[in-house]
Amino acid sequence: MVGPETSPAAYPPIAAETATIYAAGSDAFGAFMTTFDEREQGFERKFAHDQEIEFKATARRNRLLGEWAAGLMGLATVEEYARAVVKSDFEQPGDEDVLRKVFEDLKGSGVSTTEGEVRMKMQELLAVAREQIKAGE
Repeated sequence: MVGPETSPAAYPPIAAETATIYAAGSDAFGAFMTTFDEREQGFERKFAHDQEIEFKATARRNRLLGEWAAGLMGLATVEEYARAVVKSDFEQPGDEDVLRKVFEDLKGSGVSTTEGEVRMKMQELLAVAREQIKAGE
């Protein structure tokens, strides 16, 4: 028997409109999104942001390294050499292509340095580049 208490019309509609889908909200298709989905998207955005910052820091490090090496070699075209160092990073994944280019250029120009010294300078300049990026420079 259906009385007034058990009639479906007696209960208020729950989330009748997509705008009232609890606190979690909905996606572009109007589907219910859980807090877990939102956290996942937040982590994905943070990861993408961190990767972008690291890419910018690496490119800046390479420019600074090129400027440093050009100064040691006594080149008049410091900016041009720095751009060449930045471009050399796109030859292979990792930092070895940059290290190889700078070390061989230094050695070829008669600058007395070791591969370890260049590698340490790369690490030092990466820290400087990260700080510059964080500072908004």
